[in-house]
Amino acid sequence: MTDPSTMPMPARALAVKAFGITDQGKVRTSNEDQFLIAELTKSMRVRQTSLPEPRMQVGEDHAHLFVVADGMGGHQAGERASGLAVVAIEHFTLNTFKWFLGSSGSDVQKVLAQFQSAISGADARILEEAADHPELTGMGTTVTMAFNLGTQLCVVHVGDSRAYLYRDAHLDQITQDHTVTAEMVRNGTLRPEEAAGHRLRHVITNVVGGTEPGVTVEAHALDVQAGDCLLLCSDGLTEMLSNEAIAATLHSEAVPELAAKMLLSQANEAGGRDNTTVVIARFDPAG
Repeated sequence: MTDPSTMPMPARALAVKAFGITDQGKVRTSNEDQFLIAELTKSMRVRQTSLPEPRMQVGEDHAHLFVVADGMGGHQAGERASGLAVVAIEHFTLNTFKWFLGSSGSDVQKVLAQFQSAISGADARILEEAADHPELTGMGTTVTMAFNLGTQLCVVHVGDSRAYLYRDAHLDQITQDHTVTAEMVRNGTLRPEEAAGHRLRHVITNVVGGTEPGVTVEAHALDVQAGDCLLLCSDGLTEMLSNEAIAATLHSEAVPELAAKMLLSQANEAGGRDNTTVVIARFDPAG
């Protein structure tokens, strides 16, 4: 018999509260951003039974999916690209994704691999749409996506939208920017303080869609704990607000809806030069 004192303690369940908001800003005439917040559950539809029980039953496991996509291409092509990407991810999650996994390292890697495939599928779908409609040639989108099950958080990413984790008054950027200037900073040819005003800061080097097939998908796996906040956002937020300003708002407002609306308002007050999308998820002890 296994000694109970030597068995690993199960991770405490976390309650997830999330809110998303998007806005075209003060300069752009349309909004090419899209976002998604979704909850995944096990469900069973009872067709016939002799028992007095509900016809629809839902399991105890709950997972959460968060997506931000920032389209590009102009003339509504960017809006089309970001929309196609989100719909492709939804379709993949409903029909292909195997999310009833454990919390072992190999299972987490399987989740990451599946979502990397999902983004590759979105890339192919956008290129297919552009081939059928030449006026949309070159359209593309960023995709920053996070999947949470229990205390596990999986993040996959393409482009210059961002994922952050806010914990204990510290804001840490999970993802890297896939831009010319960010690569210059990483290889030491540009100082970080020079990147903000650089003329190439908006040139994206890795995109879902675009002009060539194939995409490189960045992937991360990490643990979340009670009190953590996940922030996904398009660059309309980070172009207008510093990391310090974002952290200050997350510190002052714990409710995701209020914090997201505050960040959006602050971005617009600072100039609102681009579409802005904010998705915030807070993890608290269950119950």
